[in-house]
Amino acid sequence: MNLSDVKNIIDCQVIFGEDRLDREIHTACGSDMMSDVLAFVKDQSILLTGLVNPQVIRTADMMDMVCIVFVRGKQPDEAMIQLAQERDIVLMSTSHRMFTACGLLWENGLRGGN
Repeated sequence: MNLSDVKNIIDCQVIFGEDRLDREIHTACGSDMMSDVLAFVKDQSILLTGLVNPQVIRTADMMDMVCIVFVRGKQPDEAMIQLAQERDIVLMSTSHRMFTACGLLWENGLRGGN
């Protein structure tokens, strides 16, 4: 699966990285607690979250994630977008709730990994 598939499956708006949607992904995680992401998530390509603050970008960067999807229609501010650009992390937003977005991705073959 690639990021373009994610965009279509959960009807995302691309905030940053439209030219990077060909990136291949194999796993995902959904969490609003960045401490859990740091403690329990390994080898995830994409993060789904409803948390909108710069720590999300920094956490994704530390974990080598290539994309963040903000659920429930959340939108990052300009400072977050700039930080994501500097770290080459694609940002998208979907109006789906996290449970639904994760379920749709699972249904289409994306798994959680280890």
